[in-house]
Amino acid sequence: MDLPDKKVAVITGASQGIGAGLVAAYRKLGHQVVATSRTIPPSDDPDVLTVRGDIADPATAERLAATATGRFGRIDTLINNAGLFIGKPFTEYTREDYEAIIGVNLTGFFRITQLAVEQMLRQGGGHIVQITTSLADYASSAEPSVLASLTKGGLQSATRSLAIEYASRGIRSNAVSLGIIRTPMHPGEYDEELAKRHPLGRMGEVEDVVEAVRYLETASFVTGVTLHVDGGRSAGH
Repeated sequence: MDLPDKKVAVITGASQGIGAGLVAAYRKLGHQVVATSRTIPPSDDPDVLTVRGDIADPATAERLAATATGRFGRIDTLINNAGLFIGKPFTEYTREDYEAIIGVNLTGFFRITQLAVEQMLRQGGGHIVQITTSLADYASSAEPSVLASLTKGGLQSATRSLAIEYASRGIRSNAVSLGIIRTPMHPGEYDEELAKRHPLGRMGEVEDVVEAVRYLETASFVTGVTLHVDGGRSAGH
């Protein structure tokens, strides 16, 4: 099939923090970008289209994919960045907590990834990236996180399955597993304590995540990998 020249990245959870950093990074790479979140405003950049919606709702995924293919004609990269974290002791999670986290972290991943893969198959290749957490590999008594581990650990397993299922058809699948990143989610007064939870002695920055995703974007021989960007947390303490 004949494709437009410019590559296209679809990024979820893109209104602030890591998502906003990824939008800027992919524009610098020359990609057109379709970005979504519940609160994302319109963009002044004609090569950035925003779709406001809850990724837990499959209708948002449908609109996101339709916008990418209808306006830009292709999907080359999907970054499943949207994520919800609620840290509680296991027995204190409510049904509402469970449904909210499953909705964003798993249901949100599922439909948009299906649609992106369908388009990537039509055009002969693409790249999928999941943003996950080191807590899925390295549990911490200081951070009760069963629902994060359940969902983000599931994404890491799905990352490998997608990589193997579609390797022969030109689609790569990777994950970036994060430590605690300095974003608007974390009030500044806790930075010193949060920094100590990493062997490197600091919190991560949005640019640390962006660098990792940029590497995976250009690493054409890398698939099925979970790249730890976590200040050493997954290695031990």
